[in-house]
Amino acid sequence: MAGYLTSLDNDVFGQFDQMRRQMNRLFGDFGSPAGIRSVTAGTFPAINVSASANQVDVFVFAAGLDPNQIELSLQQNLLTISGERTSAVPEGVQGYRRERFKGAFKRTLVLPDDIDSEAIKATYENGVLHVAVKRKEEVQARKIDVK
Repeated sequence: MAGYLTSLDNDVFGQFDQMRRQMNRLFGDFGSPAGIRSVTAGTFPAINVSASANQVDVFVFAAGLDPNQIELSLQQNLLTISGERTSAVPEGVQGYRRERFKGAFKRTLVLPDDIDSEAIKATYENGVLHVAVKRKEEVQARKIDVK
């Protein structure tokens, strides 16, 4: 049965899939508004963003990553998440199929203009990085009683 397995080095279909992902990354965003641009399937890490009147929440799905290998930076309203995912295959072992991305990653998100860059908190639990950024209080809507 071992004769039927193909080495990763000769995985032609994997090379075509990688080329397709690179082409999607290169050309897939044309015509999309910059603030709501979607990413192609398989982009790592997957991210969900939600917002309330008080804060913006970013959920980064990074299962299997050491939280110490994740870097966060906030410059004005640009949140950058970067790091490196290492291989789960030990050195010297020949793999026959690899579907898990290995290497450096970097995602940059445009957050709303009314965030408070001094009020940011990041926690990592069960493979999910949660970044909570408070909104500036003076921008928040308040109820005005009519008399």
